Amino acid sequence: MRTNRVHTHGLQINTIMRLSLERHATRFTPDLERVVARFFFNGDARASSIIQQVMEMNDANVNLALTPILRDFSKRHRNITRVFERHSDKLKNLFTLLKIDYNTLDYKRKLLIGSYFTNEYSIESAAFFNPSIIEDIDQTGLEDGEKRVIISFRAVGEGHVSSIVFRRGLIDRNNDIVLVPPGNYVDEPDIVRNALYQKQVFFQSASSIKLPGSVMSEIQDRLPASFEYVALKQVIRELQQRYQVDHLLKKSLERLLWLADSYYEINFSLDTDISDRVIFPYSDAESRGIEDARFVKYTTITGETKYYATYTAFDGITIQPKLLETKDFYNFKIMPLYGEGAQNKNLALFPRKIDGKYAMLSRIDGINNYMMYSDRINIWENPQILQTPKHPWEFVQIGNCGSPIETPEGWLLITHGVGSMRTYSISASLFDLNNPMIEIGRLKDPLLVPNKDEREGYVPNVLYSCGSIIHNEQLIIPYGLSDYSSSFATVNLAALLEKIKSDGKED
Repeated sequence: MRTNRVHTHGLQINTIMRLSLERHATRFTPDLERVVARFFFNGDARASSIIQQVMEMNDANVNLALTPILRDFSKRHRNITRVFERHSDKLKNLFTLLKIDYNTLDYKRKLLIGSYFTNEYSIESAAFFNPSIIEDIDQTGLEDGEKRVIISFRAVGEGHVSSIVFRRGLIDRNNDIVLVPPGNYVDEPDIVRNALYQKQVFFQSASSIKLPGSVMSEIQDRLPASFEYVALKQVIRELQQRYQVDHLLKKSLERLLWLADSYYEINFSLDTDISDRVIFPYSDAESRGIEDARFVKYTTITGETKYYATYTAFDGITIQPKLLETKDFYNFKIMPLYGEGAQNKNLALFPRKIDGKYAMLSRIDGINNYMMYSDRINIWENPQILQTPKHPWEFVQIGNCGSPIETPEGWLLITHGVGSMRTYSISASLFDLNNPMIEIGRLKDPLLVPNKDEREGYVPNVLYSCGSIIHNEQLIIPYGLSDYSSSFATVNLAALLEKIKSDGKED
């Protein structure tokens, strides 16, 4: 069993205005061996040529070519033959065009064809950072003072494409985190697209896409009350032909199609370890990456537990805030977030409703923290400014580092501030439990500033977190180091809350 790429350094204790914070020794770095077998396609013409060449091979040569492929890659992937068969199945339309009856092909020929349309992708070869930590569903068999946790990371691979990966960990009674070694395989899930869309609901979500009213009305008029993705695609493609000289309008029409493509479900096999599961970009709106998932354990008014994560989808030009929902970390629902308050990065959901409404933080202008309420979890309107930059280390912008944490003293919000030299620091604020628009206080100085061991990386001088947790009367903050690796720090909760309130009184 391989171990994690974890490095240790000496424990550091920082004292900031009598507030002691411990940087722990653990360091999580990228692992080049974490590879996934993905579908590889280079266009119809080249694919057709490959298919024809394989079809011309006799059975003996097919077997001769396939044998070393299976020998070399069966130990690197769970059930590589299933992967090859699935990727071969994706080409059925080309077989039809080539007048080849796909159903009559022998199994090994299908596998060989599938192997030509498969490539290995190293999901975390470039970076492993911006972690979010939540309590694991399973807390059985632990000793006093221990807690099992799930940590998500932003993994970056070839082409700087980001995905979401997981590790299971154990926090011991000393609040040290030990990660369970990852499995030997990385698996992609099965993807389930929405088969049917309700017109009224869908076009309410499309209101944020700035299309002329006449064009939007025409699209709606040409669709039935319930429609399939292909019907919407046909209408949009016809309009794009009509307005082909208007590049901005064509782009807005494309975004409408992306919106429909943004609703989907993913299901992992039950025989996968959580470290085997990777949530990769699966829709066009995510084609260049899934960034900075902020996971939160959410409790409904009936006491049911769900896990949500907000994240940023990026297509290379446009960002789109999205929401992920799961109860078991095997099955996930994905949906876009929309509305006036869902126009930028940095959305973070509160862990429960407040006054009967969902509550969310955002940073729609890229500078300030905003507060929003909603009756629906994916529609966010009327954002109100919650915090503006106040101290020199946050003059450029202030934002959240994950969902607020409920404490008896108020909502504890871990924040990030950007100051001179584009340095990202981590700090904390406290808000009223009943009315989070009331700021009780915020630290005058950051909790964490990049030190000499943390400032070098893909993006220098950046410390960033996507979610913290309270355990054994301490706040545990996992954080990314300069967009390359990750570590964590701890601080006494009572001392932190007292310091926030004290600094708030001085303001």
